[in-house]
Amino acid sequence: MNRFRIFLALIVVSLGCTAVQSAAQSVQSARPVKINTIVTADDLVIAPGSVSGAFERVEDAVGLETRKTLYPGRPVMIGDLGPITVIERNQLVQLLFEHGALKITADGRSLGRAALGQRVQVMNSDSRLIVTGVVTSPTSVEVQN
Repeated sequence: MNRFRIFLALIVVSLGCTAVQSAAQSVQSARPVKINTIVTADDLVIAPGSVSGAFERVEDAVGLETRKTLYPGRPVMIGDLGPITVIERNQLVQLLFEHGALKITADGRSLGRAALGQRVQVMNSDSRLIVTGVVTSPTSVEVQN
């Protein structure tokens, strides 16, 4: 009885692995897509075979922004795409600092590109002090203590 269970388990495992291997796929670029471009479904195709670190579904990549140029026939790696940038380098932003009842606002200039929720360095326009904060809107950065 025990040998039968082991035999049955081996059959199930081997059939399961075969099914997974035959369904493996990865997302590839259908055409050249420049850096800082929002990806559409027309930019991508599904290719057979799994590539470690690559997107497996087109839906997961659509709507993200390219972090580097994508080339046709190459797999689209997860690190190649990211959230849409809302603050550009050298953009004027509003710096916000809150601590209890204290609220300070100042004008600043972004020193990098960032998406909502990402950290970015900003130079205070008056003091020239560089601070790091979190992007809270397309025009504001919240500086945390």
